[in-house]
Order: sequence, then structure tokens, then C-alpha cells
Amino acid sequence: MSNIAKVMAWWRDVDWRAFAAYAIPGVPAAALGARTLVVLPSHVVDIALGAFFLAMIPTRRWLHVHRFHISLWQLAFAGGAIGYITGIVLSTGPLSVPAFTSYGLLKGAFLSTEAASSLALMVSKVVTFQQIGALPPSSLLQGLIVGASVMAGSFVGKATVQRMSISTFQNLLDGLLFCSGLSLLWAAFA
Repeated sequence: MSNIAKVMAWWRDVDWRAFAAYAIPGVPAAALGARTLVVLPSHVVDIALGAFFLAMIPTRRWLHVHRFHISLWQLAFAGGAIGYITGIVLSTGPLSVPAFTSYGLLKGAFLSTEAASSLALMVSKVVTFQQIGALPPSSLLQGLIVGASVMAGSFVGKATVQRMSISTFQNLLDGLLFCSGLSLLWAAFA
């Protein structure tokens, strides 16, 4: 629901070509990943993703310094790979950061396009979990309640992001990658 709010808040900034390139391979990959999830130990996935998120901070900076850009077809490849991982773990927002920013999306265009793409992948994942009986109605209801409460934050956040410099926005992304990586590693070892 947070992604719905981000798309609504930044509707005019969504890059629909980038969305389609990412989501078309990502949706079936997320469904496949969701089916894989039921057989993998979660702590192994948490360790791998936590380490990856932390490694993405210097990698994203290196890519930025060297003005590394990816094309639409490379974004589609990233969508498939990240889509599969999205099926396995709770959220892979930090994984999509270098893909969308290397494609050239920043601020509102990044937030809205990444949110629209993530929404498509999450719907695929939810439908898959529901079909294999891994999503009890109580969990769906809890998700709707939590999601409704965070939707307002997307609209409040828009005003803040609009006032940010590109540098501040990129530093904020690095901070989120750092916190996400540490959080996953903490969960794996706690």
C-alpha cells in the first residue's frame, strides 16, 4: 500500500517504459521466487542480502563516479533477477536502487517508477502465496491495516524529497542501504 501511495503522489514522474522493462520479467520471476521461498532457510537469505546491501553502498558510489548507466534491456534483466529475489525475501527495495539510479532515475522519477515496479512484483508474490496456501486471511488483514497507516507518509515525504538536493537524496539512499543491510544481518544472527 505504501507503493500505491508513492505512485499516486508522484504519478506524473513515473517512467512507464522503465516500469514495463523491469516489471514484465520481474512479475513471473517474483512468483518463481515465492515458490522457492518455502524451501530455503530464512537466515541464509538474510545473511546473503544483508551483505549484498552493505556492498551496494560503495558499488553504487563507484558506479555513480564512473557515470555507469544501464540501458532499458539491462533494466529488464535486473527486473527478472531482482523479481526472483523479491519472491524469496520480504522486500528488495534496496536491490532496485542501483538498477533504477543507473538507468538515470532520481528523486520523484526514481521513487514513483520503483514503487510501481515493486507493486507489480508484490502483487505477483501475494497471488502466488495465496495460491499455495501460504497467506492466511489474518496476515492479509494485518498487511492492509499497516499499509493504510504508512500511505500518508508517502505524501508527506514528497514535499521533503522535492526540497532535497541530488547529493542529499543519494546519501539518504546509502543510509537506507546501510540500515537495511545491518537489519538483515542482525535478524540472521539474533
